[in-house]
Amino acid sequence: MGLSNLYPSLLGQVVFITGGATGIGSCLVESFAWQGAKVVFVDVLVNESTELVTSLKEKNAEAEVYFYECDLTNIDKLKQIMEEVEENIGAISVLVNSAANDTRHQFQEVTAADWDRCININLRHYFFAIQSAHKQMVNIGGGSIINMGSMSWHDHQGGMPGYTAAKAGVVGLTRGFASELGKDNIRINTITPGWVMTERQLTHWVNENTVKKIEDNQCIKDYVMPENIAAMALFLASDDSKLCTAQDFVVDGGWI
Repeated sequence: MGLSNLYPSLLGQVVFITGGATGIGSCLVESFAWQGAKVVFVDVLVNESTELVTSLKEKNAEAEVYFYECDLTNIDKLKQIMEEVEENIGAISVLVNSAANDTRHQFQEVTAADWDRCININLRHYFFAIQSAHKQMVNIGGGSIINMGSMSWHDHQGGMPGYTAAKAGVVGLTRGFASELGKDNIRINTITPGWVMTERQLTHWVNENTVKKIEDNQCIKDYVMPENIAAMALFLASDDSKLCTAQDFVVDGGWI
């Protein structure tokens, strides 16, 4: 994985991750599992999710990794799963809202239904996951919530206005929640990834032109990898970040 830091405070903690089957999400699942956390993730990709769980348990028989199938536009299902996690595994102390979909779309062709679905996939479930996790975190005396943002709207990237609007909203959601959650010793932060070299990005969007854009804009020329995002998430989930809240932590090689 390329991650060397150990965070003892994560040992045995229940970590709930949305969108954990592939890309940054799967790296988050693996990273928290290697810390000895009890990792629960939801996704719609059943085959990829079960393969991930099997792979992690083959690497480490003691890993506690649990997958629940969930379409995150179904808020009632998400709430039900989070309640089951508390009952069967333990109270959630770390929530990572990671699930998103950056499929490109031309604004002239977007319908009202398209717009609603884009916001629902990329922003709405963040709020309701936080709402559900809050109750559990209060019962255990605090916790950490991490919302995954995007550098796309900072960089004026076009071709996906629903996605960029939602991701800008993530920062507002984090800031708006911070003072209320802080009263209950719950910290909440955003991670803003740069252009991360996931399989999806490499197969869908990265080409000669985008590689040149990355190299021209990043101060540090190494590609941003999922492990770099996971490293920040581990820190923000751990007790080492106990006074970090309401912030937007950018991991982009110095692009924005």
